[in-house]
Amino acid sequence: MAHVRKTILRLLALLCTWGLVHLLVLSVDGCTDEGRPADVAVVLGNHVSPAGEPARRLQLRLDRAAELYAAGLVPRLIVSGGQDPGSPHEADVMRDYLVARGVPAERIAVDRGGVNTHATARFVAADLRARGERSAIAVSQYYHLTRTKLALRRFGVEATAAHAELDLELREPWSLLREVVGFYAYLFKDYRRD
Repeated sequence: MAHVRKTILRLLALLCTWGLVHLLVLSVDGCTDEGRPADVAVVLGNHVSPAGEPARRLQLRLDRAAELYAAGLVPRLIVSGGQDPGSPHEADVMRDYLVARGVPAERIAVDRGGVNTHATARFVAADLRARGERSAIAVSQYYHLTRTKLALRRFGVEATAAHAELDLELREPWSLLREVVGFYAYLFKDYRRD
């Protein structure tokens, strides 16, 4: 019985250590902007209020994408999001937010089917293929970027990332833990079916 208990404790310690190392790698990777030009920047959706106001997290993503566009690092943007019941489409709100900040509407592609990171990556890959392009800058919060780049790369996109301005929230620990689990779900996902 004591041997079983020791084995379980060792496994738990190993799992916790692995999780902490992964959190560190995820945080460092997510906070590293590569600053290279790309064919497009893709902004991943987030909550939109019933009144059509993007959540603070989403505003920070959109502001970062507008900076990339203004700096000439990308010639166009893709906004990708779904729709919560009772709220407007995230992607439409995202487009309108960017247009209000000086990004020409014709430089913004709208993906209303971006209900999750996988669906967004699939859309971006198809959009790039149709244009004979290959590269994208993913724009989101730092903790979301490692998984986003993984999904884009699995669909054949040359993916880099640019994190939104850091704005730590109470939900940060939950977001980080969610991304550790999400990374492995995406790592072992079968992308050949898409």
